[in-house]
Amino acid sequence: MFIKEEEEKNMASNNRRNFIKKSAILGLAGATIPQFGFSANTEDQNVTPKNLTRPKVLFFDVNETLLDLTAMKESVGKVLGNRSDLLPLWFTTMLQYSLVETVGRQYNDFGIVGAAALQMVAANHGITISEGDAREAILGPIRSLPAHPEVKQALGELKRAGYKLVSFTNSSNKGVETQFKNSGLLDYFEERLSIEDMGKFKPHSDAYDWAARKMKIKPSECLLVAAHGWDIAGAIWAGWRGAFVSRPGAQLYPLAPTPEINEPNLKLIAEQLIALK
Repeated sequence: MFIKEEEEKNMASNNRRNFIKKSAILGLAGATIPQFGFSANTEDQNVTPKNLTRPKVLFFDVNETLLDLTAMKESVGKVLGNRSDLLPLWFTTMLQYSLVETVGRQYNDFGIVGAAALQMVAANHGITISEGDAREAILGPIRSLPAHPEVKQALGELKRAGYKLVSFTNSSNKGVETQFKNSGLLDYFEERLSIEDMGKFKPHSDAYDWAARKMKIKPSECLLVAAHGWDIAGAIWAGWRGAFVSRPGAQLYPLAPTPEINEPNLKLIAEQLIALK
């Protein structure tokens, strides 16, 4: 009798463990693909009504999305003692502290935050950089970055197809205007939006909400083109649509919804956007 009772207890315990394990697996799956649910047909996951219509406005991130950052990376690497391996750490530190400022209800120009982040990374690796040298390493070359080779043609084709193009960046108003003048992109955009005017850096949802209001459209009528996974994630979480430019080294955030377009350059993205009715 005692043995039988022990067997029944062990069986009940095993059933409870199996139930918990299955629940955890299902919960994890739901968390990693929140936009799709539990569909067995992966081909249908990106086919939604919004993919069949044109957005009212195309918003473009600027640095890396439109402009080639090679010159700035070389400049930053040089002041870091030619430690090009520290460049990704510098950029992530800059992004981290821009968000620290936003959460802390503070605001400094993105370039100034970048210079401060550069000093922090340098100090952690035994390199001394003055505030002036840090700012010059970033703000000097960033003003005259060239556009990626396919950008002008793609933007021109989108404008001729009837799209309204708006730049939307964490950089300052003056900085973007200077960049566009020097790179020959000024005439492609109907508006230039900078978070300088509202004081919260992307990817805070308030930034995307503000940009949509500025253009007098709904979030669902906005589509962001960007080469940063964090920017695409923020836009989609704010109710926007997204097109990811998967330039070398760029990755989407796996825990965010998948954007409807994912191509390695702006030309291929433009072709898909122009095909929308």
